[in-house]
Amino acid sequence: MDIEKKYPCVADLEASALRRLPKFVRDYLTGGLGNGISVQKNRTALNAVELMPRYFSDAIKPDLHCRLLGGDYDAPFGVAPVGLSGLIWPKAEMILAAAAKAHHIPYVLSTAAMARLEDIRQIAGENAWFQLYTPREKAIRKDLLHRCKQAGYNVLVVTVDIPYRTRREQDIRNGISVPPRFDLATLCQMIGHPSWALRMLLAGVPKFVNLAPYYDREKSGGHSAEIKQSIKFITERFGLHIGREIFEEIRADWPGKLLVKGVLNAEDAQNYLNHGADGLIISNHGGRQLDAAPSPVDVLPCIREAVGVDVPLLVDGGVRSGLDVARMLALGADFVMMGRPFLFAVAALDHRGGDHVMTILKAELQSTMGQLGCATAKDLPQVLVKNR
Repeated sequence: MDIEKKYPCVADLEASALRRLPKFVRDYLTGGLGNGISVQKNRTALNAVELMPRYFSDAIKPDLHCRLLGGDYDAPFGVAPVGLSGLIWPKAEMILAAAAKAHHIPYVLSTAAMARLEDIRQIAGENAWFQLYTPREKAIRKDLLHRCKQAGYNVLVVTVDIPYRTRREQDIRNGISVPPRFDLATLCQMIGHPSWALRMLLAGVPKFVNLAPYYDREKSGGHSAEIKQSIKFITERFGLHIGREIFEEIRADWPGKLLVKGVLNAEDAQNYLNHGADGLIISNHGGRQLDAAPSPVDVLPCIREAVGVDVPLLVDGGVRSGLDVARMLALGADFVMMGRPFLFAVAALDHRGGDHVMTILKAELQSTMGQLGCATAKDLPQVLVKNR
């Protein structure tokens, strides 16, 4: 199969992925919460960003290389953390970590992953970053950070936009959990999607392997008991506002670079920077936390103006193409993160998906920059049409 011809863009990968995934997985991956307004808003806002071509230019071949947090990368984008990636497609974390290393871009592993943080660091090397969903208990936080240090991670991403348990109606209706509940409806969906089911069977039942050491497993009860224990642990022992005291504790325990993910206003941005953050990821969690939250597109320029030009600003939210990456960079970001496009690619193409989608995004971004007359990503703010 000529995958370049069949899947020339992320939209083609998405369409194929959604056909291959059971409904409960598809809903989790694509959905937001409430009426899905925030998810739609991210795309609408990006579509409205206009860039002005400059043809009287000496730019011949755009250079995608960039420097961020003391590291050099082959492109100004990376793989955002997505919880339950291994449920969306078996071994997705390993596939994307390996592709990120090959393409020399960052791969951010979620705390709620189905792969051990130690294993992902071995696969992705220096390209592996770790995202912390902050446990309420200090001892667990400290141990997770200790494991990251021991494994060799250099960049920690602290997600701050999960202060309280979120109600996502689709996930409640579907009863999604890790390990998954195998009720009649779930089993019927699995049977109807044999590619996903077979790979899941071969990979084994997905588990929160990075969190399993911290909750007490019942000695009997098997699969059902483990589901109850993992759900109880997540719902009762995670979720808190990361204010000054807790953030300073995390900063004191982490010797490497520290990014704060989930910031949407300038005051929060400045507060985290004042207390030790090395940079920020402007994000509304893919539209999955608050349906009335603004899009990153709408707040990014204001935050850039507030924090100045020297603070590393990353951004995510609705990005689906190299053109969208260029739009975010033009608005003031130094780097762009994406989650769903990479999972679409893996679900569509399995082990070939990560490499293919990264190749697509690089080609699209280079083409866009060439059309705009931009030699490097730093030139993109100059072509922003400032009519917003």
